[in-house]
Amino acid sequence: MGERGFLSRQGRVCRALLLALLPFPEAAWAGEPFSIVEASIPEMQKAMATGQVTARELLTQHLLRIAFHEGRINATIAVNPHALDEADALDRERRAGKLRGPLHGIPIALKDNIHTTNMPTTGGALAFAGLVPPYEATLVTNLRAAGAIILAKTQMTELANWVAGPPGMPTNYNSLNGYGFNPYDPRRDPREPNFDGRPALATGGSSSGTGTAASFWAANVGTETSGSILSPANANQLVAVKPTVGRISRYGIIPITADQDTAGPMARSVTDAAILLGILEGAQPDSHDPATTRCARGTDYTESLDRRALAGARIGIPRAYFYDPAKAPGTEEPRGGLEAPQAAAMAAAIEVLKHYGATVIDPADIPSVVDPDPGENFLLWNICRSLDEAKTGNCSIDFAYGMERDFNLWLASLGPAAPVKSLTELRQWNRDHQKAGTLKYGQALLDFSDAMDLEVYRARYEADRAKDLRLTATHGIDEVMATHRLDALLFPGVSGANLAARPGYPTVMVPYATVAALADPPFPEGFDPAPVALGVSFTGTACSEPRLLALAYSFEQATRTRLPPPGMP
Repeated sequence: MGERGFLSRQGRVCRALLLALLPFPEAAWAGEPFSIVEASIPEMQKAMATGQVTARELLTQHLLRIAFHEGRINATIAVNPHALDEADALDRERRAGKLRGPLHGIPIALKDNIHTTNMPTTGGALAFAGLVPPYEATLVTNLRAAGAIILAKTQMTELANWVAGPPGMPTNYNSLNGYGFNPYDPRRDPREPNFDGRPALATGGSSSGTGTAASFWAANVGTETSGSILSPANANQLVAVKPTVGRISRYGIIPITADQDTAGPMARSVTDAAILLGILEGAQPDSHDPATTRCARGTDYTESLDRRALAGARIGIPRAYFYDPAKAPGTEEPRGGLEAPQAAAMAAAIEVLKHYGATVIDPADIPSVVDPDPGENFLLWNICRSLDEAKTGNCSIDFAYGMERDFNLWLASLGPAAPVKSLTELRQWNRDHQKAGTLKYGQALLDFSDAMDLEVYRARYEADRAKDLRLTATHGIDEVMATHRLDALLFPGVSGANLAARPGYPTVMVPYATVAALADPPFPEGFDPAPVALGVSFTGTACSEPRLLALAYSFEQATRTRLPPPGMP
């Protein structure tokens, strides 16, 4: 879609929203005004409990923000047309003394690969435009039971960024809805190599946190296979919980691989993220997802939040590769490490830990990162992204194999509603509709996955999966944490996401700093890029979310550095 068409579409959205909202209820203007901008879930709940605002008025403010600012950042794929009716129903329940739960009347957004039956679920793929699944995701059922209003479906990278091969598609781009933009600098990239409409300041991917950062809704639910909750949270100064795989049911979510897929909360505070995590999890395991028996359930994570949690905590610094460059065995060029601005920010973060009583073990290197045996070194074990790369034997086919297995199972679960019946049919549909924009960045990863005959590649997949777990868990996170008796590892930004994602281990991201953008190639003279956000990540072993949230909350309260996007009052 051209820019003029895109803007006119946004104009229609804005006009429709404004017409839906007018005339405003008189009560919205009575008493002390309440602003949703940067408001927390407890603050919204208190305002509704005291009669300062109704759920309808709360929703109205969020819809107006979407109407006024959506054209700048393209944060939504769909807005719930029944949201105001749902808010009215929740207001009636509150007046009758019935409160469903901690999210009663709170607007929440979902990544558009999470099933809803009152809005389409597209994964950002043109082939799935208008698809309304025959069942809703378990996490959506949990949200509704707690009183949440599912306000919108968020922009995302198409099919969670397992479509286009190297160099891939920009994060938060999809063939259905174009590019998403970062509210901290919603400009297009003017550099010649990137001058295709993409944003100058990355949004992170494949989930979107832009609408939460801009107060379009109270919080949102993303999904991650390897970094797609943590990355957009990092880019948009948000808190995020990438939970243990199985903590939240995956039933009703478009998959890449069940080995690593999970949903998780993204919010403006640790408290909000903790509230949302408990609701998404639910009190009981889900019979549709056997992994939901992995961790004890029914936790109120807000009970773990402790300002003093850093005191006495043992936190490890995985310095090799994640902070300082490291050489893999048999190579000459060092890999990884931080640029000077990021290194300075993380040094300051470590001092915060020490100041508030944490014991910092530095270094606490990941054993598989510093292992001299090439066959046991994590730096030499990547995710395969092509058949040629897979033939080298030096990478894991888990993603490619899992997509062939799990995506086809998901399509089958749709029954007659499925627009295509297999990954093979989707690839052909994309080729047949190139004029509509399906293959702007190609579909090399889909091609690769569809080449994964499940029987032919089963032994290779099982061996690769075993090595994934050995290098990241047994000889990775598990070993370093046991050796040093750690409560958590502290990673810069999203750098530890791939390591923790492979065994399905949890991470909590907290906003912390902004650093100068080190652009390559440089931006043209006169185009001053906004600084880049850098959060800190607390990572632990399976089912350690309560402890990680406690540490994250203590760090957040000690620093409080998150800033809202400029120019969006």
